[in-house]
Amino acid sequence: MKKAVPEKKVKSKKVLRKVAKILLVILYLLLLSISFILIFGTNWAISNYGFDSFNQILYTLNSSVTKAGSGVVEDFISSNVIIPIFIVLGFYIIYRIIKYIFRNSNFVWDIELFHKSISNIKLKKIGKFIFIIFPVVFLLFSAYYTMSKLYIFDYLISNSKTSDFIKLEYVAPEDVEFTFPNKKRNLIYIYLESMENTYANKANGGAFDINYMPELTRLAKENLSFSYTNKMGGAVPLYGTTWTTGALVASTAGVPIKTSLDANSSEYYSQGVVDKVYSLGDILKDNGYQNYMMVGSDIEFGGREAYLSSHGDYTMFDYNTAIDEGVIDEDYYVWWGLEDYKLFNWAKEKLTEISSNDEPFNFTMLTVDTHAVGGYTSDFCENKYDDSYLNSIACSSSQLGEFVEWIQEQDFYKDTTVILTGDHLSMNKATFTDLDDDYIRTVYNVYLNPAIRTDCNKNREFSTFDFFPTTLASLGVKIDGNKLGLGTNLFSCKKTLSEIYGNKYINKNLPRKSTFYNKHIA
Repeated sequence: MKKAVPEKKVKSKKVLRKVAKILLVILYLLLLSISFILIFGTNWAISNYGFDSFNQILYTLNSSVTKAGSGVVEDFISSNVIIPIFIVLGFYIIYRIIKYIFRNSNFVWDIELFHKSISNIKLKKIGKFIFIIFPVVFLLFSAYYTMSKLYIFDYLISNSKTSDFIKLEYVAPEDVEFTFPNKKRNLIYIYLESMENTYANKANGGAFDINYMPELTRLAKENLSFSYTNKMGGAVPLYGTTWTTGALVASTAGVPIKTSLDANSSEYYSQGVVDKVYSLGDILKDNGYQNYMMVGSDIEFGGREAYLSSHGDYTMFDYNTAIDEGVIDEDYYVWWGLEDYKLFNWAKEKLTEISSNDEPFNFTMLTVDTHAVGGYTSDFCENKYDDSYLNSIACSSSQLGEFVEWIQEQDFYKDTTVILTGDHLSMNKATFTDLDDDYIRTVYNVYLNPAIRTDCNKNREFSTFDFFPTTLASLGVKIDGNKLGLGTNLFSCKKTLSEIYGNKYINKNLPRKSTFYNKHIA
């Protein structure tokens, strides 16, 4: 006779089986939730931001992403974490309800793998196997989808190869001789968030029937602007330069930002960005300039503060400074912090104050209203278009036109070069769904009151790297060799790297491993 199993032991086994079953259900639902989060998050990133490399995504995630504009992080969590979890839980609840309703029938929905409706034991085993492995297979598919859509495979393949392109073409600014004019000119450099020539009408080199940036178009036509055609055009942002900090580094140091998976991310980006370069801020500071930077958001976002503080000792004004100085109330927060309307008024006050000092100044600022997604328009904006983002472009153009007019009326303008460039191409991809396939999107640029002229500003191929030496040349600085970093002085008519190699070749080599970059730039 079989030994009777103690009732206590039987109960204990039942409890363990029940706990194991609950844990398996939780694991099952968790795997499904992660899969949906990957798919939803990937589609959200593609729809809302113009990420063109995993390098950009990696940098953004590693550098003060919590300082992003209001609603960005919250929107990601609500759209890509909470909703997928509720979808999975919703399906599970529906399943449990159906199972309960048909608990005494042979209905096929029974979770015990259809044992009441399928007589063939092999089919039951196959069904059980499929049911068990489904979340694993779905997770693998989701991971593949994410890795392909967010350029992770491209990143890994590029990093498995090496290139000497940067080593061969990089010109170290610290080794170049600069000759400043006897009377040094001031610099006002305005980075226009996501501003590209695409927003102009076709007659002026844009892509639309309507000119959404008439004031900026007028400034480009009446002053000096570099273009890849006979009409209004601009620079092509290359690998490692397609977001704000990458654009800032490209135009002031002539190099891309290259991220690494084995970098100590938070520590690396908080301590500095491309620490070893000799940048525009460094050059100007060493030649008696005072550097200033004004933004309407938190200056820490994207590693901007780390870069500027270690390259030119900038005095920085941001959203937090605006509160400290009483420009806005402590609880004031619009869009990314401080909208452009208030930013321009604040800039007027600072420029009036700074220009009264004896030393030459570099006053750099970055607008924010035209940031993706959707842009921001102040109450006084006309909002005459159906597209909210195009309204923000039009309103920004109007405000910039007025701000430049104010600068031109000031006494300091006669000794000042004013530069307006987009930082990068817009990430608001929905705006460009109907563009012609052969249209080339380029970053806006215009140079007002430069110390030098040129007839080599049309039909050029160039990148935002070239803005670095071109900015110094616009101040009347003579650059031995007319090359700095990976950039070429556009005033010099010397061929750029884009004209020598083509952007496709450059973009193929920049992502690859570069020992020289890691040793002399990063």
